[in-house]
Amino acid sequence: MSKKIKKEEVVLKDWDHKKLGRELDLFTFSDVVGKGLPLWTPKGAAIRREIERFVVDEEIKHGYDHVYTPDIAKLDLYKKSGHYPYYKESMYSPIDVDGEQFMLRPMTCPHHYELFLDRPRSYKELPIRYAELAKLYRFEKSGELMGLQRVRSFCLADAHIICTKDQTKQEINSVLDLIEHMASVLGLKKGIDYSYRLSLGDRNDEKKYFKDDKSWDFAENILRSVLKNRKSKFSEVEGDAAFYGPKIDIQIVNANGKEDTAFTVQYDFVMSKRFDLNYINKEGGKSEAVVIHRSSIGAIERTIAFLIEKHKGSFPTWLSPIQVKVLPVTQRNEKYADKITKLLKNEGIRVEVDHRNETLQAKIRDAQVERASYMLIVGDKEEKAKTVAARERSGKNMGPFTIEEFISKIKAEIESKKLN
Repeated sequence: MSKKIKKEEVVLKDWDHKKLGRELDLFTFSDVVGKGLPLWTPKGAAIRREIERFVVDEEIKHGYDHVYTPDIAKLDLYKKSGHYPYYKESMYSPIDVDGEQFMLRPMTCPHHYELFLDRPRSYKELPIRYAELAKLYRFEKSGELMGLQRVRSFCLADAHIICTKDQTKQEINSVLDLIEHMASVLGLKKGIDYSYRLSLGDRNDEKKYFKDDKSWDFAENILRSVLKNRKSKFSEVEGDAAFYGPKIDIQIVNANGKEDTAFTVQYDFVMSKRFDLNYINKEGGKSEAVVIHRSSIGAIERTIAFLIEKHKGSFPTWLSPIQVKVLPVTQRNEKYADKITKLLKNEGIRVEVDHRNETLQAKIRDAQVERASYMLIVGDKEEKAKTVAARERSGKNMGPFTIEEFISKIKAEIESKKLN
């Protein structure tokens, strides 16, 4: 029994994103920069850049308006929202600027409310969906920091939907459609890689939760009915809601067996009151809006940690830091290899060439260790025929291609985001 446990621990260690992240040169940390503040290498930055582009493009297709708001704001903003007393312990200390106190933002919501309040809004404009790849800063305790899964600086694929009460059910359904679509593109399967949890408030804890039993009942029933109508399996947990309302959490288990919240959908019946988020109704009067907080793929850092472990470092080609490794057989093939590399690079393909004075087998082995999606072997035969000998990451030979044929193949695979 003890031997079996040890074996499983080794497997988990091999999957761990902290171990693979270092081996594949994706990210690092520096005590001089500070704990919990990840530094992205060029290879890790390539993965992050692809995911961020994917998020923005998909969200715009689904009716979101992407915005930019500052990483810092006056402390008064977070006092107004109520975040400061609730999350004070996990916020960085205020910064004094000309006698006013500012804070690195721990969340984006109040910034988006101020965008909404820039001018009067009509019911005809609703729902308004503000989305942002937002840099956030939270002072997590040193003992709770863990690789990319729990950090002090992160980028959240955040959004706030401001809508009427009647629109909430449809909007929450649409959010879950988007989450499930984006998760599937990333290779995450519902019921296998992630599950739903309905996080409820604790009505007896008035210090932690806003006191309004009627609104809590309504919001919890809306979220519960959406999940039931979708025939989605879910668990319910009391006391894990946000202070302003209940939420649907998308839970993922990491390589160490710990469950983490990856994405969320939150029903908010408090912030409209605090920020006077009103709209002009059909009768010409004022009505109070509802806010739905949501994150389509959660924090980019945490999602990449999950993906490293899910794919064991062997990313689909569209996410792979090295999509192609060009391997010249001998030094006399290096000019041809450089020509092939330049053609691929001009097509936007992430490519490297191995000019080391090593055997071909050593170059192939090292390219596989680096998890390059494809290897293109170029020797005298290929140079003469103006072709490349392609190999998959697994080592499978694909046969000869003209460079134009290979470019067409890999670009189709990248654009379709195929899960190879």
